[in-house]
Amino acid sequence: QVQLVESGGGLVQAGDSLRLSCVASGRTFSNFRTGWFRQAPGKEREFVASITSSGGTNYGDSRKGRFTISRDNAKNTLYLQMTSLKPEDTAVYYCAATPASSITYTYWGQGTQVTISS
Repeated sequence: QVQLVESGGGLVQAGDSLRLSCVASGRTFSNFRTGWFRQAPGKEREFVASITSSGGTNYGDSRKGRFTISRDNAKNTLYLQMTSLKPEDTAVYYCAATPASSITYTYWGQGTQVTISS
C-alpha cells in the first residue's frame, strides 16, 4: 500500500504563487505514475498534471505555463508549483499515484485546500 499526504495549501491572493507537496509512504515511490487533480466547489474533479518515473510530464487544459509538476524520488515527494493563481484555481487539490501495471490511479491523498481571493 501507498499512503499519500498533501500539504502546502492555503489562502492566497490572486497573482500569488504556491507550491503543493505530496509525501508518499508505505512503498517505493520511484516507479509509480503520479499526478495532481483538483475539485472545485460544485465542479467535477479534473486532471491538473502528471509526471512519470522518468520525468515525462503532461498538463491538462490551461495549466501548462502556470503550473509545473515535479518529483523527488529520493524523498518520495511530488510537487506542484503554481504561479499567477486565479480565483478559478480555488479547489481541493489531490495527489495520486499508481503502479505502471494499473489502468487508473489507485492511491489518493486526502487533499489540501487552495483558496485564491480576488
